[in-house]
Amino acid sequence: MFKLKLPTDPRWANIAEGNIGEILTDHAWCEQKATTNAISLINMLPEYPEIVTELIAIAQEELDHFSQVHEIIKKRGFVFGKARKDDYVNELAKFVVQGRREDLIVDKLLFAAMIEARSCERFKVLTENIKDEELKTFYKELMISEANHYTTFIGFARQLGDIEKVNKRWEEWLEYEASIIKSYGNKETIHG
Repeated sequence: MFKLKLPTDPRWANIAEGNIGEILTDHAWCEQKATTNAISLINMLPEYPEIVTELIAIAQEELDHFSQVHEIIKKRGFVFGKARKDDYVNELAKFVVQGRREDLIVDKLLFAAMIEARSCERFKVLTENIKDEELKTFYKELMISEANHYTTFIGFARQLGDIEKVNKRWEEWLEYEASIIKSYGNKETIHG
């Protein structure tokens, strides 16, 4: 569905499962950042009320995911750690074009779509490879949600930009993401 060029090695799930407290804390912060990103897109697109309405729903859903992960952290007796940077997302951000507002908006939407695509793929790997039944179910539900967010963001990019240019740019995003994801998949973080 996403055409990701380099799939996650299923052994990453073993790394994640080996330190569930760490992966949950990282995941919670990812959801918080996804909420912030949706709000940031709202600020960029006030002249599109239908898109703003969808982005509000995404922001609320991401905040709900943050709350759900936070509850799991508390329930399991883990400590919710400090915010941490996401090197993968920071590297992706370097690929966002600067310049004309229209191009920036499309690229910010593709940036969001890429993060959702990889997160969905990682949740699928967790669902298929961890032994923890509660988390298997939880990540399967989130996988579906992330796929919907990916579809929404890429759909908005195609709505606001020239479809051929957007599709070409998405291919460039896929190539770029493949070039950086090679360095990840060996830490107890959602994208790490």
